Amino acid sequence: MAGIQVSSSLLLSKSLPSLRCRREIVGARVNAPRVHLGVVSHPKLPSRYLVDEMETRTGYYIARHDTKSSDDPRVIAKLYAIMEAVADRVEMHKNIGEQRDNWNRLLLTSINAMTLSGATMAGLAALAAEGSPLMALKLSSIVLYVAATGLLLVMNKIQPSQLAEEQRNAARLFKQLRVQIETTLALGKPDINDVNEAMEKVLALAKAYPLPLLGSMLEKFPSKVEPARWWPKQRSKQGFVGKIEGNNGWTRKLEEEMRQVVRVLKQKDLAEYIDLGSKALKLNKMLAISGPLLTILGALGSSFVGTTDCSWPVMVGVVAGAVATAVNSLEHGGQVGMVFEMYRGNAGFFKLIEENIMSNINEKDFERRENGEILEMKVALLLGRSLSELEQLAAIAECSEEFASKLF
Repeated sequence: MAGIQVSSSLLLSKSLPSLRCRREIVGARVNAPRVHLGVVSHPKLPSRYLVDEMETRTGYYIARHDTKSSDDPRVIAKLYAIMEAVADRVEMHKNIGEQRDNWNRLLLTSINAMTLSGATMAGLAALAAEGSPLMALKLSSIVLYVAATGLLLVMNKIQPSQLAEEQRNAARLFKQLRVQIETTLALGKPDINDVNEAMEKVLALAKAYPLPLLGSMLEKFPSKVEPARWWPKQRSKQGFVGKIEGNNGWTRKLEEEMRQVVRVLKQKDLAEYIDLGSKALKLNKMLAISGPLLTILGALGSSFVGTTDCSWPVMVGVVAGAVATAVNSLEHGGQVGMVFEMYRGNAGFFKLIEENIMSNINEKDFERRENGEILEMKVALLLGRSLSELEQLAAIAECSEEFASKLF
């Protein structure tokens, strides 16, 4: 028994230093100061894992709250109701976008088939003898040309390829909004301001990309090309409310860097896509006018076949139909309307970045701004650049012809 007591006391004495070391380490970890940055309300953070990553990189502790601890459970219920409506809008825009894409293909195929058939019958009418065969071929050619003209006028008015692109954009942006609401519920303590902001975004998206055709359809041939706008008026940002580097992550250097980025966006990227949109719009207008004129000209040529010994009626009836088919294929098969909407949407993307940056810079209270480091990282990702590339762009903005975005 004495031997056992001696050995146990020896073991205990040997283990005491290691236990003291571990206790000191644990105490140091427990007593380490933590800087609380408040609730994260950044709309792009998809999950708690990204917050953990940000804590590791910055060395700051980010307070996270359970949504069940909200003071008003009705706020959470309202956000869930908005999220359900947004999810339904995603499906609606997706289905309608597929439907309108089908319109583009089916209408183009039908119009080209009628135009080519009308041209073929105009040529056959010139070979037919006088009487019933000639009259039947002439009437058939005229009817097909007139029907093709009517369908083409409707198609050029609504621009199905552009409609489909609008619905694709709407579905993508509504999905983005749903993720933002989910993030607000997961990472923040939501309040009535979050509900109002979500409602404003839903209404702005619904206005920017309407579902119905009659009454609220976007103008397909505007007199002036402007960037698409699907967001409400920018308000004061409230990201991380704690201070980093004394001013919520903002420094004079960062402010100047963001101003230079905005200058490049306005002078180069935004101006370039507005110019491309104007060119696409002019081409679309020219093609939209040329197609119906050519089919009407083909119908007139077909109506004079057999009434004169000259060959010009049949030449007009056949050649006009062939050229009209080529023009319609270029306009709707090439989806020029969709290209115009794509350029307009890209210009809106740059306009949103510009407004987001300026709304933060113009806010005098640093506590109400979005955290500067996070905003810089977000802008760099949106433009397809690293942080060092963004700083380099701002440094050479005055003497470089480089565009801000590397994505488009």
